[in-house]
Order: sequence, then structure tokens, then C-alpha cells
Amino acid sequence: MKTFQQFITEVYDKDVMGSSQIRKQGQGGRVGADRKKSEPEKRRVKVVGGGKTAPAANYKPRKDIGTQRPKSTREQQPTQARGSAALSPREAQRKAAMERRAAKSGVKTKTASELLSKKAKKTVDPKYKPVKSTGLSTKERKAVLNKGEKALRDIRLKNLGKKKESELKNPITRKELERRKKQ
Repeated sequence: MKTFQQFITEVYDKDVMGSSQIRKQGQGGRVGADRKKSEPEKRRVKVVGGGKTAPAANYKPRKDIGTQRPKSTREQQPTQARGSAALSPREAQRKAAMERRAAKSGVKTKTASELLSKKAKKTVDPKYKPVKSTGLSTKERKAVLNKGEKALRDIRLKNLGKKKESELKNPITRKELERRKKQ
């Protein structure tokens, strides 16, 4: 015969509780389970270096966790009072004829999707192009930049017949700029 303590530990077994239908509120006030993406599902990447990238590890939880989203943000809301949109057959015919005449004369009329969509659409500048990743880490990018600065400095020194960058009127490398700031 089992004691009450043994019975309770069996009934409220951690493994059984995890698979039961009754769910506790998730971590951070989430409604339901935490659905984290697996490694292959992750789309955002970070630069590792050497021209290689890896999935980004810093996926942050959403700010609206634990709050119910209002229906107005999820569904199209009516633009007029209920029942006011219904026109008599004659009025509907007249309105359609006026719209056809307006379209023929070149006046822009609203399409069905434009009439339905009440919310303002967020527009992105058509000139916007996302920056292409070089695949180089910050350290590698700085190394490439410094290499270019040194090559430019050497060319200028050679053309002007100088020995040091400090002899030049305008410095090229960041190292020289910082040295002059200290003075």
C-alpha cells in the first residue's frame, strides 16, 4: 500500500506535468509555450570572420509578451456605421456609373483593396538598399582599413620626398591624427 506522500509524488510527476494539457503561464508572462527557433531555422546571422557567418545568438524576446493584442490591430475595422454602407439598387447603379465615367476621364479611383484597407501602410524608401555583408569581423575590417591607410601614406611620402608622416601637413592615418590630438 502506498503512502499519501508517494501517491502525491507520482500524481504530480514532473514528466507527466510537462506533457499534460493544463499549461502554466510561460516564462516572462508568455501565453503558451516558448517557441524558440532551432539553429537551422534562424535567419539572422552575425559575422564570424574570414568571410564566414553564423546564426545570431541574440534573439531577444518580444516586448509585448503577456499582453493580448487588440482586435483592431489584427482585423480590418469597419469604416462606416453599421448598415449605412448598404445602398438601394438604383443608388448602387448610379454610383457605379459615376465611377466608370471618372475612370474614363482619367481620375484615379480606389481599388477594392484600397477601399478595404483602412490602416496606413508603412512605406520604405525605394532608394533603400540593405548593406551587403563583407563577411569580415570588426578586427579584420580595421586591419584592411589600416593597410589601405599605410599604402596611401607611403605613396604620399614618396611623391613629396618626405621620410615621416609627421612631416606632412595633413595626416592620413588615424594613428597620426590621435598623436596630433595629444599635443
